Amino acid sequence: MSTPSADIETLLSRALRPVDPPEGLSSRLESTLVELTEMAFDELESWELRAMRDPRNWVRPVMAVVVTATAGTALVILRVRAGQKRRVMLARGPADLAARTARAVAGEARRVVRR
Repeated sequence: MSTPSADIETLLSRALRPVDPPEGLSSRLESTLVELTEMAFDELESWELRAMRDPRNWVRPVMAVVVTATAGTALVILRVRAGQKRRVMLARGPADLAARTARAVAGEARRVVRR
């Protein structure tokens, strides 16, 4: 007869086993984030300053800013994370890795903002 703690350990090890994501998840997530960022940015471009005198008109631009910032940040993180293994292999130490990662973040942020 097995002990209850062994059963719990077995159940936990099965439940917490790493699962590989589906093949196209990263590309689908990236394309969705790009679409959200572009739509929110287009909404901000169509924003008319005269209409902002009425507080009832603030909801759409505020939501567009929130979506742009959130989706843009997630897109930068996703792209930087994708190149992390390569940067780790090329880095000559922790300081070099931090510098490479900071440059990657800045580069990806520029790419997102240019769209």
